[in-house]
Amino acid sequence: MNLAFVEAKMELLLNANVAYVLLVLGVMLGFMALIAPGTGMLEVGALFALALAGYGAYNLDINPWAFVPLVLAVVPFLFALRAKVWRAPLLLATILLAAGGSVFLFRGENGAWIGVNPFLAGVVALFSSGILWVMAEKSLAAMHTSPTHNPDALLGQVGEARTEIKDDGSVQIDGELWSARSEKPIASGSAVRVLRREGFILVVEKMSK
Repeated sequence: MNLAFVEAKMELLLNANVAYVLLVLGVMLGFMALIAPGTGMLEVGALFALALAGYGAYNLDINPWAFVPLVLAVVPFLFALRAKVWRAPLLLATILLAAGGSVFLFRGENGAWIGVNPFLAGVVALFSSGILWVMAEKSLAAMHTSPTHNPDALLGQVGEARTEIKDDGSVQIDGELWSARSEKPIASGSAVRVLRREGFILVVEKMSK
């Protein structure tokens, strides 16, 4: 590979705007990895983007205090992973801390507090915040939602046999169809009660009149 080409690419990382975008990308991927851990791709992407942003930060003038809100942004986000009622305010605090820290991290010329193009900072902050908000809300809401098809919640409930039931059959309970079996034959249309479950098969008995 041409050495001049490599040097040109490394020089690009010393641009505050490029370093800022990489930093935001790394932070975003890091938060997403916390929401959906285990794939490995998000973690690798976050580390790669943060490493490139770190190279830029090492060689550029920075405001060291800006690391404080960046680090603190993790705290409300971790609480949001477990919260149900205060999830939205915690996510908002995460976004504000992360956006503020990343914008003010790189200093401008002549000691200016902000070295990032204001228009770029606004667009990136709004875009990344919107994506993080939507993904986090949907993922966290799903995490805290009880499963709809939970056989354990059906124990003791009464339903209707939709087919003849013995070794197998189906019942309708709360508008949902379930596979079922019984110790004694049950005619289709009979009222049944759920005794227990075996995997996703409900064991039922005929209701006595």
